[in-house]
Amino acid sequence: MPERKTMRRIKECLRLYFELKVSQAAIARASQIARSTVGDYIERARKCGKPWADLNAMNEEQMETLLFTGLQQKTDEQRPLPDWNEVHKDLHSKSYITLRVLWEEYIKTHPDGYSYPRCIVLYRQWAQRLKVYMRQRHIGGEKLFVDYSGKKPKIRDFRTGEEREAELLVMAWGASQYTYAEAQESQQLPCWIMGHRRGYEYFGCAPHIEVDDNLKSAVTKACRYDPDVNLTFTEFATHYGVAVIPARPRKPKDKPKAENAVLLVQRWILACLRHRVFYSLAELNRAIIELLEVFNDKQMQRLPKSRRQLFEELDKPNALPLPAEPFVYREWSFPTVAFDYHIEVDHHFYSVPWTLAKQKVSVRTTENAVEVFHHQDRVALHERSRAEYQYTTLTEHMPPAHQKYAEWTPARIFKWAQEIGPATHKLIEKVIKTKFHPQQGFRPSMGILRLGKTYGNDRLEAAAVISLTFGFVRVQQITDLLRNGRDKQAKQGPTVTVENRENIRGRSYYTEQQTTLPL
Repeated sequence: MPERKTMRRIKECLRLYFELKVSQAAIARASQIARSTVGDYIERARKCGKPWADLNAMNEEQMETLLFTGLQQKTDEQRPLPDWNEVHKDLHSKSYITLRVLWEEYIKTHPDGYSYPRCIVLYRQWAQRLKVYMRQRHIGGEKLFVDYSGKKPKIRDFRTGEEREAELLVMAWGASQYTYAEAQESQQLPCWIMGHRRGYEYFGCAPHIEVDDNLKSAVTKACRYDPDVNLTFTEFATHYGVAVIPARPRKPKDKPKAENAVLLVQRWILACLRHRVFYSLAELNRAIIELLEVFNDKQMQRLPKSRRQLFEELDKPNALPLPAEPFVYREWSFPTVAFDYHIEVDHHFYSVPWTLAKQKVSVRTTENAVEVFHHQDRVALHERSRAEYQYTTLTEHMPPAHQKYAEWTPARIFKWAQEIGPATHKLIEKVIKTKFHPQQGFRPSMGILRLGKTYGNDRLEAAAVISLTFGFVRVQQITDLLRNGRDKQAKQGPTVTVENRENIRGRSYYTEQQTTLPL
């Protein structure tokens, strides 16, 4: 209801119009209010059915009741209201649906209904009763918000009884708030990507836009205006046709749906599981899914529908269909090709064409394959090997006669080893001969020979003697020998220290005892 000061202004506007015949535009300028507002006051005075003389005789309270309270109640009783639930649903179903379009449909059915400005006011009053997040307009199927929970579930080790925390991934749709959650080992890239894949499969569709937090798995370089999205995650988004828009750093209002969904999952799922003990991630996720189904089927407080019903009505019909094949997880790395034309991936060495030695390449790794790209052209494809510190070399990748770089021939390496000592030469010869291709032995041989610069050639020669004795050919084994000083102990020879203690009887005591024992 208008304040007393406002009522004095309203009465003055009516006096200027009905008594002094001043135009509405002039009244608006003089009163410093909108012309449409002046028109609304005059229209209310006309509809009340009383002449200006009677209105002028009223006090402010009587005029307020007549123009605003009584007239409004009379009008509201006579006019049918739009179905605000349907209006709200239609506004969120398509981007081109506006309140103006819905009002035109309403006024065709109810010609005596409310005007468009009045409908705007009434709808906003109705929307005020909804929660804050429901007042934001989200188009059906458009946005999916993703975040990790700060509060984490726990898993107990059945052998030791120790508890460790698991990560909780939460995904929520913008229009329906339909939610997915799962526990993960960590926030690392494999968990992030595969959690998304399982979430999309749970929904049965994909969003047009995904809004994520600026965690390292999703964003390689955080920036307020132009963040760099992780290359693997970019491939994932491309596979599903999704546009990734990371939230601005330290701006939770950019992802209010995710923040609210995380809070609700903590209240309705984690709170229910707080007294239960889980011994595996799979067991925990089964319990989360059971409670998640109940949560999504629960009727919302301010709308007479569940999240699942809203999802089926708003999000799913307008979302993207899933591709025929699910995303295959791939990781990217950017190593520099070594002088022996091999790259290292998870402690295994793979060959590339020898012409790319000392150049930077892009490596895409899947569960079963390793692909190498140079300037977006695939130059090598290998079956992935789990054998650490071994070599996978294709013959076509090798230079003619294995001598592209003359300075790194076996003869050059043998000469270097011979300068250190015969044992080192024999050790390097053994390292190279154990490889299928000589070039595969270049890298470990160089690693051994360079130890002479750190520890000295004499110590390296002594370590080579020990290595040949015990069959050591790994760089790390020989490095440990030198780091721990085993080569120095070998030079000194074994030493035995005997303590002089009076209570030790010695061998003679037992000899004497044997001769004096009775038969």
